[in-house]
Amino acid sequence: MPLSPNATRELLSHLEHMPNKKLGQNFLVDGNIVRKSIEMAEIGLGSRVVEVGPGLGTLTTVILSTGAKLWAIERDSTLSKHIREVVLPEHPNLHFIEGDCLDDPRAGLSEAEANAGFKIVANLPYAVSTPWMDAILSGPLPERMVLMLQKEAGDRYIAPHGIKTFGAISIFLQATYTAHSKHLVAAQCFHPAPKVDSVLLRLDRKPNAIRFSPEARRCIRDIFTQRRKQLGSLCKKSNYTPAHAWFEGLIAKGFSPTIRPEEVPVTEWETLAIK
Repeated sequence: MPLSPNATRELLSHLEHMPNKKLGQNFLVDGNIVRKSIEMAEIGLGSRVVEVGPGLGTLTTVILSTGAKLWAIERDSTLSKHIREVVLPEHPNLHFIEGDCLDDPRAGLSEAEANAGFKIVANLPYAVSTPWMDAILSGPLPERMVLMLQKEAGDRYIAPHGIKTFGAISIFLQATYTAHSKHLVAAQCFHPAPKVDSVLLRLDRKPNAIRFSPEARRCIRDIFTQRRKQLGSLCKKSNYTPAHAWFEGLIAKGFSPTIRPEEVPVTEWETLAIK
């Protein structure tokens, strides 16, 4: 059963642990949202699942109750000790490591196991959401992700072109995943309550997922660090040679020579991936 608000506070007190703002520790205390996460991920017997930041094990134990095999990574040493001593002994399907999700984004799941198919369920701290996603998109792709994110991060992931939140991570993610559904989550569903609302986002891998080369990814990131400049001048200065011809191709299709990076649709950026 998911931990209630009172049970969460009592357990934190027993562990003598104060939630760490720097690590984005806001513990989910709403059982309905825990169950919603499992439903959206469609987890069942034999599923391979990666969880980032199991914390007190609220979501962890519910995932394991489905019969899934779970790989989890936790950075906080106090919470890691709790998982190792309390949760791990009761769940042989749990593979747990203490560490930073940016160093090991798949929580110890091997490449061979990942290639056999896996899903991710994670409550991501705002500070790591974009670099962690970048790392995930650079390796074996999960077939589905259900992510609890601060709403601002979720908006960036699925932003359409033409608005200021559209950026490099929007392009990389939308070239490989479809936003299947999202569910707004109020701050009161966490302890302590964050100052912003969150969103539970389900992402399904596209059958024709497009991957960008490291060079193309670097080029696009560099372009969006100067997003107020005209795309043409940025492409001319780029060290990624295919960007020059790619921009000329946009002009041939009728795009304005003065177009800005966020005005170009994902489908056009995808053509840069295969240059």
